[in-house]
Amino acid sequence: MPAPKERNQTIAIVGAGPGGLAAAMLLAASGARVKVYEAQSHVGGRTSRLTLQGESGDFQFDLGPTFFLMPYVLDEIFQAAGTRLADHCDLSRLDPMYRLLLGRPGDAPLTLDATQDVGEMARRVGEIDARDGAAFERFIADNRAKLRAAEPILRRAIRSPLDLLKPDALRALPHINPHKSVHDLLSKYFNHPQVRLAVSFQSKYLGMSPYDCPSLFTILPFIEYEYGVWHVQGGLNRLMHAMAGVARSMGVEILTNAPVESLTFDGPRVTGLVVDGQRHEHAQVVLNADAPWALKRLLPEAARRRVSGYDSEQAIDHKRYSCSTAMLYLGIAGQADLPHHTIYVSSRYQQNLDEISRLGTLSEDPSAYVCNPVATDPTMAPPGCAALYALMPTPNLQSTVDFKAQRARMRRDMLDQIERVFGIRDIEKRVECERMIAPDDWAAMNINHGATFNLAHNLGQMLHKRPRHRLQGLDGVWMVGGGTHPGSGLPVIFLSSQITSSLLCEELGLSYAGTESPGLPPASVADMAAQSAEPATAGVAAS
Repeated sequence: MPAPKERNQTIAIVGAGPGGLAAAMLLAASGARVKVYEAQSHVGGRTSRLTLQGESGDFQFDLGPTFFLMPYVLDEIFQAAGTRLADHCDLSRLDPMYRLLLGRPGDAPLTLDATQDVGEMARRVGEIDARDGAAFERFIADNRAKLRAAEPILRRAIRSPLDLLKPDALRALPHINPHKSVHDLLSKYFNHPQVRLAVSFQSKYLGMSPYDCPSLFTILPFIEYEYGVWHVQGGLNRLMHAMAGVARSMGVEILTNAPVESLTFDGPRVTGLVVDGQRHEHAQVVLNADAPWALKRLLPEAARRRVSGYDSEQAIDHKRYSCSTAMLYLGIAGQADLPHHTIYVSSRYQQNLDEISRLGTLSEDPSAYVCNPVATDPTMAPPGCAALYALMPTPNLQSTVDFKAQRARMRRDMLDQIERVFGIRDIEKRVECERMIAPDDWAAMNINHGATFNLAHNLGQMLHKRPRHRLQGLDGVWMVGGGTHPGSGLPVIFLSSQITSSLLCEELGLSYAGTESPGLPPASVADMAAQSAEPATAGVAAS
């Protein structure tokens, strides 16, 4: 291994979101000098905290992600920094993991509470369809084997098709079925349409339809059942502050209110970045901004032309993108008789998906999700109140929807679903404070097309066809986050940070502090992030 090059140990990270903070921790633990530039006044990016004031007091919300999966991945990063996740955050495993309201045309939704107890979940599925109940444990076992086979691919850079010819990648191919969608593959296991929905709605974590999403992603429901769904006391933003605190303790400088305007180059080699008109020299720059936005707005045209497949604004804009979301954050008087997470799957689900992804229109019966964190964590709202987070998937800004003109309709649709489907009566009368974020608001937060789940995860935009960890065609420019491999979602973003940090350390001649491809832990080991925590129940029985 070559000796460390002093000049190359000054690393800039653009964005103090989860990917940027994870990379800062890993690189600092490996001996690099790191400086993080964050445009906002606080860390977290989309994993920020939103505080609204009502008559009863302050209501707290997670701005973006509310599901926390695979805590062992983040714990690997804390361990690389010489500490443990459990030393910084209080985690609770949820049971039920979530409640599903599975829409049926002309009938009330079918209610199903998802539990991590696979045997009990098979029994609950069997009450819907006996054959499907018998198939549920086989589905879990097959996806356990699939994740084990796919894990080496998710843990390393895929820079070309040659990386897919390595022995461990070839062993994964029989499990992946790249020619099938999630919905296609589920037909092998389940007959009942509502059961298929119960193990395919997770495609929405990627902003995709299960009818389009590659069948690899049947691992998403498996991950929930194997490793649980978790809540962080005080909200997921606590993770971000814990990561920032550990990074600072290792010498990382985190500058807030420091929006990066552009990167600077000498030919293909990055030389630094510009903040408030001032140039800052750095030999390595890690981009943790929204990947398509960063490629369009932070790279000078001459540098962007070197990035194969993303060499012009038009090429970037013509990629396929995830859906967007309309959000309502509601501080309400009185509590809500809901578990921590409740998901309604539209009674016209396939039509709803077509309207979002193909037709680019708003739906008459939209799917929706409501987070009621007070069911687990009373610190999120004043006593006797609830802080409801409601999400409705929508088209992104590539559609023709005038989101400003449709704002009142989207709010009305969401409140109607909360009352009619989720059963929260007199919701509008109970609202003490609220905020709405629509797709055009996400776009104003530097998210290309307002696509909150980034580039779509279709086969043409996965693996080496996404922007790479070491940005192709340029020297010293790196990427972390949902826009690069392996993709969207907090645990996967943390995996991208591990890959990028390992490659960057190799580039600099530093000994990487993380563990190379540590492998999957047994399900029981996933509890290590919350050693003393008992499962948190929401006070509702399974249906």
